Amino acid sequence: MTRATSVKRNTERSRPFTDRNVAKVFDAYPDIVRAKLLMLRAMILETAANIDGVGPLEETLKWGQPSYLTTQSGSGSTIRIDRVKPADDRVAMYFHCQTDLVATFRELYPAQMEYGGNRSILFDAVAKIPEKALRHCIGLALTYHARKGASKNKSASAKKPISVKTASKNKRESATPNKPALRTRRARPS
Repeated sequence: MTRATSVKRNTERSRPFTDRNVAKVFDAYPDIVRAKLLMLRAMILETAANIDGVGPLEETLKWGQPSYLTTQSGSGSTIRIDRVKPADDRVAMYFHCQTDLVATFRELYPAQMEYGGNRSILFDAVAKIPEKALRHCIGLALTYHARKGASKNKSASAKKPISVKTASKNKRESATPNKPALRTRRARPS
């Protein structure tokens, strides 16, 4: 690692908090947990800065946990970090449980990381983090909506009938032939 890279990483890790309530939460963690969570925070912020379309992250508290949102771009799903209670030697990175993010991470990195159900990646506070794999997972979370929106738009446009503007009537008409409406019979009361 070059000195410039080291300085950049140290600057990102020591980036000041924009929300004093988030800073208070970090200050309340035990030293070993705080150090690991600051490392995770720096990875989230660095990864976001290196991905086009993500934009600046909003750092706030959700459920009392430091949370990182793509508020401006709307490109991704919220990432939260916290210690795993009641243990003081474990931390976690949490993702929205109704996404397929953790299932995707588990498929991509089955042995490199430990998972907590369908909502988190777990870490020992003193263990080395698989940085390359985790940065990839963070990137997938920060672009989740942009990727899902793109795939929805592709499938939706394939299913939509094409509208053609007619010059004479200046109205839109469907390019698909008109089909008779389906009629259903109402059940008669017995």
